[in-house]
Amino acid sequence: MAQLFSALSNAWSNADGGKTFRPRYSHKPGSRQLRLHHTAERTLGSGNLRMAVALPEGEDLNEWLAVKTVDLFNEVALVYGMVSEFCTEHSCPKMCAGSRFEYKWGDGVTYKTPTEVSAPKYVELLMAWVQKQLDDPTLFPVEPHVPFPPNFREMVSNIFRRLFRVYGHVFYSHRERVIELTFDAHLHSCFKHFMYFILEYSLVRAEELQPLQPLIDKLLAEDDAKWGPRSAPKQPGTPSAT
Repeated sequence: MAQLFSALSNAWSNADGGKTFRPRYSHKPGSRQLRLHHTAERTLGSGNLRMAVALPEGEDLNEWLAVKTVDLFNEVALVYGMVSEFCTEHSCPKMCAGSRFEYKWGDGVTYKTPTEVSAPKYVELLMAWVQKQLDDPTLFPVEPHVPFPPNFREMVSNIFRRLFRVYGHVFYSHRERVIELTFDAHLHSCFKHFMYFILEYSLVRAEELQPLQPLIDKLLAEDDAKWGPRSAPKQPGTPSAT
């Protein structure tokens, strides 16, 4: 997967006029999260993404959730970067995943009620919203012995619930461009990594997964045949309804 991430970065650079991809968020040097990040990178090389998302033995669950939130956030940013020049106010006036699923933006601050925005605006607001939380050490602590907030699991669930929508939009609205850019296999690999993580820790409710449920079922069936049935997920999160 580390090789995949490098390949995606190179592909994005070539497809986007030579721009260089930089992760939106990096782990602090010397932090506990950076150590776990390196552990995660090693497990990604196993080829079995179920193993790659499993909590390493002896590690704290919240620490692991924090590390993987950062890593998967960066992957989503990279995936969207591949199609961002085609995702415009004109081509995508609404944030949707097909004709049945439309998403409005609300953050309780600037957008106090759910508001219809274009897909590129939605993703811009979403990335800034997630980034702000990752940058807040009271929400994502990086120093030793600093506790995570009591609602950390719910907060992570809400982040992944919204990030999932980016994959939904890309698959439904930009699949042809993805294929044209020969990015299809990479997109599926990134989504599978994301999918196994949210399923492992029950971070997104089943009804929220409906836009991509057929794809999820297909990927799970393929891996069940290859690796055997998946074990039961960890304790579910409690994401909000908005």
